[in-house]
Formats: sequence, C-alpha cells, structure tokens
Amino acid sequence: MNMIVTSASPGTPNGTTRPQVRIVIVGHVDHGKSTLVGRLLHETGSLPEGKLDMLKAVSARRGMPFEWSFLLDALQTERDQGITIDTTQIRFRTNSRDIVLIDAPGHAEFLRNMITGASQADGAVLIIDALEGVRDQTRRHGYLLHLLGVKQVAVVVNKMDRVDFSAARFKDISDEISAHLNGLGVTPTAVIPISARDGDGVAMRTDRISWYKGPTVVEALDHLEPARPLEALALRLPVQAIYKFDDRRIVAGRIESGSLIAGDEIVIMPAGKIARIKTLESWPMTPVAGRQGAGRSVGITLDRELFIERGDIIAHAGSAPRETRRLRARIFWLHDKPLAKGDQLLVRCGPKESRATVVAIEKAVDPGELSSSENKAIGRNHVGEIDISLSNPIATDPYTENPRTGRLVIEVSGRIAGGGLVLSVDAGQRAVPVDIVPVESALRPDERSARYRHNGAVVWLTGLPASGKSTLARALERRLFTNGGSPILLDGDTLRAGLNSDLGFSATDRSENIRRLAEVATHLARNGHIAIVAAVSPAREDRAAARRIADTAFREIHVATPPEVCEERDPKGHYKKARAGALASFTGIGNDYEKPEAAELVIDTSKRTVAEAADEIEQMLKASGVLFDELVDLAANI
Repeated sequence: MNMIVTSASPGTPNGTTRPQVRIVIVGHVDHGKSTLVGRLLHETGSLPEGKLDMLKAVSARRGMPFEWSFLLDALQTERDQGITIDTTQIRFRTNSRDIVLIDAPGHAEFLRNMITGASQADGAVLIIDALEGVRDQTRRHGYLLHLLGVKQVAVVVNKMDRVDFSAARFKDISDEISAHLNGLGVTPTAVIPISARDGDGVAMRTDRISWYKGPTVVEALDHLEPARPLEALALRLPVQAIYKFDDRRIVAGRIESGSLIAGDEIVIMPAGKIARIKTLESWPMTPVAGRQGAGRSVGITLDRELFIERGDIIAHAGSAPRETRRLRARIFWLHDKPLAKGDQLLVRCGPKESRATVVAIEKAVDPGELSSSENKAIGRNHVGEIDISLSNPIATDPYTENPRTGRLVIEVSGRIAGGGLVLSVDAGQRAVPVDIVPVESALRPDERSARYRHNGAVVWLTGLPASGKSTLARALERRLFTNGGSPILLDGDTLRAGLNSDLGFSATDRSENIRRLAEVATHLARNGHIAIVAAVSPAREDRAAARRIADTAFREIHVATPPEVCEERDPKGHYKKARAGALASFTGIGNDYEKPEAAELVIDTSKRTVAEAADEIEQMLKASGVLFDELVDLAANI
C-alpha cells in the first residue's frame, strides 16, 4: 500500500472545508488489508473511471478470478509509470470526511515511520481474520497503537464468510480484542464483522450479518474525530534563518501551528525575549497584509533589536512552549549499537539542536515481542521511553499538545540514530517567559581569533588534590599570554572564595559548583578566550555536565598523579587534616575520585616537568584546532 489515488471523487461543493482524518490499517499480512482497501476505494467512488471494469476484463482474459487487492497492484504500476504523484498515501472520501490512509508495511517500519514523524495518524483500523482469530501479532499491533497514543481504533473482523457469518464466533473475537485494547487504555470505537471480498459490512449491512446492529466500516470511518486543525493550536514559528535586507532584519521560518499578524506581541523561546511584530514579509510581494496561518513560510520584522538564533521558537506571549533542559521521550531506535543509560547524543527538535545525555531508560521493548519483555537498553528497531538531559535549553511541547513541535530526532556521529515523541517536559527552570534580552558582544569571534591567534576553548584540568593542576594551569596561562594569546585562569578554590562562596561540599553543592564553573568558562570561550579551569571535580557525571555546557569547546585533561605522590606533596596540609578527621568531605582519602574515561589528555606530573607537561597541552590544543600554528611555532622558539 504505497500510492495515492488522484482521480476526482464525489465531494462537497467548492469552498466547503471537510474534516480530514488520517488513519492506518494494521493487521497480519494475510488478514485482508489490501482487499479491504480495494473494496473501500470502490464503495466510496474513489477509483479512476473504468479502472474496475478494466481489471475485471484482464482477470477474465487470464482465466483467473478477480481480487480486490488487484486494484492496489494496478495503482502501484501506474505510480511506477509516473501517473500518480504521491508514494505513501491513499485518499478517499466518506459522506463527511476526507480519509488519508497511511501506509503500514510491517510493524517495525510502521512504527519507525509513525514515531519519527514521517506519518501521523488520528485513528486506526485493526483487521482480524475471523477464522484465525486474535493472534500474537494482533496483540502486538494493538500495543504499537498504544505506544503511539492512537486512541481511536475501529476493529474489523474480516473473512466472516469463512466462518459462515457466525455471530457466536464474532462475539468471541470481539470480546477478546476489546479486553486486550481496554487493558492498554484504548477503547474500540466499533468492532465490525465484514467480508471485504464480498462487501458485507464494508459500506452496507447485508442479510448475512443481519444480527449485527453496529456501523459499517465506512460509517465507522465517518465518525472518527479529526485532529485539531493546526491553525487552532498555539502559534509555533521555528526560526530557520535571519536575513539582512536594506535596513530590515528579517526573521524567517514556516508557521508550524497557529497564526500571526503584524502587531502581535510575541515571545522568543527558550530565552523568553519579548517583542512585537512590526511587519510580515514575503517574496516576491512584501510586506504582507492580513493574518498568516499554519503551513505558510513568512518573514517577520520586530519592533526592537534582539539576539535571535536558528532554532528559537516564536510564540504568542502567554502561550509559549516550555523551556527545558530535561524531557522524557518515547523513541524508536535505529542505530546498530543499543542505546544505554549515560550515552551522549545530539538531539534535534525542529531546527534546534543540543547535546544530550540519556539519564534513564524505561519500557524498552522489542515491537516483535509481547509487551511484557523489558530491557535496560534499547536495541535496533526497538522502542523505549527515555529521560534526556540537555546541555543547552530548548523550547518544545509534549506531542499530545502539539504534534508539530513535540517530536525529536536523535543523531549519533552525524547520522540519524532514532526519533521519537516528546511525552513530557520538565519546565522547572523557567516555565513562564521573562523579558530577558542577552546583549551580544560588539566583537565577532573571527575578530578575536585574528587578534589572539587561537579559538576559544575550555581547558579543564581535573585530578586529585595536590596533583599539580593549579601549578600546571598557571604555567599554561603564562605561556599562552606571553605568546600573545588570551588565557584566563579559573581556579576552583579561588571561585569558592567568591562566586561560589555560598556552596558547601555536599554532592548537590559540588554539582552546582561545577555547573557555575562551566557556565563562566563557556562564556569566556564563546568570546574567544581560553578558559583554564583547575578543579578537582571528582564526579564523572559533573564533568560530563560541564562538557555538555561547553560542547565542542571542552578539552578535558586528567592530571593523573598517583595518590601517594599527591599526599606526600600536600602543600596545603589538607591530607594531614583529613587523616586527623579535621577536614570532612575531602576528596583524596578513599575512593571518591572518579577517573575520566575519555580525557583528551592524561598527564602524570610525577613523571613530567611543568614545562614538558605544558608542551603536551599546547600540542593537544594545536591538534584539536584551538591554537593556530603560528602561536605554537612562536612558543617553541621562546
């Protein structure tokens, strides 16, 4: 099932808007899906004129009985010849609905398409063979519909002619499948006995099912509720690009939902900046008058200068999406390597992207198995619910509130590795937009790099107390400065005496200490400086959070001096005090330091002079694109 019928079909008068309902037909491959679709196209007058008679004649010439599934084969052939224009959907009409039938080739491919946003269904038809009854795969398809949040499900019991249209057999199947779906939180809108081949129950009630008093398939489809029109949802305009024309700064994107008009007060998320739309721009005619709705690509100018980035979401003030660094999603995983807790990913919500870490995995299941089997990792072509921690804040909606912005795509090593639905958003940081207007630097990054001969970076030295972090950081700072660079030292103890003086040494306070260090260092790096952080930072998770904040600017150096050497040095007397019980929560006595697993550089200062260690760091910074060749060459001659 992979084409669209493009012939004219009976409908309402021109100018009348008919509700559109997207449905998917799921069921076992041999339970009659193609036959039902062919019969529906015929019964709703949606076939090209003469198509049915032609196929019947062809079947007669070949000496074979006509099958309704032949219609799909014929339409597929026409699609291959370029006659039709779409490759994934079939459209037909009931009395009051435009039905769009979504392809569902197999449960894995179906789930992949649905959950990654290739398709979205308002309802479903679950088809069951009356002779075979409810099979394991039938239950799996019901479970998949539950996973996707499809609440409107019409059940069709096909091939009733093979059980002599037995009312008792139909009741048994109806009771069994209804109990299964109800257990998943899905109430069937109807359970319908049919013979798709003969037409019983498809569009009319025949004498053979006179005992059945419910709707036909066409009537059941006619009563499915369409999704709310996109224009009825809150405004969501993801920023695709910012252009400069004459004296106009135009913010461009496509309206995914809602509508806007010049004069509207809007908020740009996730930063929560408030502005008013000055004009609507378009091409080739501009400016644009009147309200613009979902699906339109527009440009807008604002009544004030704001720093806006690609991926920001424009919404109406008072109905903004939620800003978050934490969300829960139901994903379909495509990568060969299973997804596990702690894995680092790139998450995209529309044009916005952020580095992310998997904090938790729940309900990881194989769609090919029953729902009872759960795993701690999500394998290829499997489904699961995950909690994600984001390094940068994004603005998004749960998909139940807005299907256009409530989906995400996951990348690993530059390739799409999965996709999913946003189930919930932790908006605890700032749920209500505030009028914060960050001020951009007057200097561009390339101007700073031309001056300093290096790019911005966060050089994070971690290790036990007395391992030599501060000594090495100071030596590196002096060397880079002497060579014309712009290094800035951020020592952990120094910041605890000022910026972080309100923090203690509990796990929560230590995490906050590292977060603040990372935020300050990242701000400096984004402005072209090399921030050299010297901090014990014993927790691997805290350092991972710092890496997420600094993103590609982060360089971790493990100062891996042995513990016995560190304690022997003890320049501040901390080890001695800790041994005497006078210094609680001291890292270095015990096993409370978690060594880095993938640091960019490892240095043992008991085996290197300070100059040798600084040389190694310089070479690493050069190799990773931070230092330019000229700066390193100059250092070698000093």
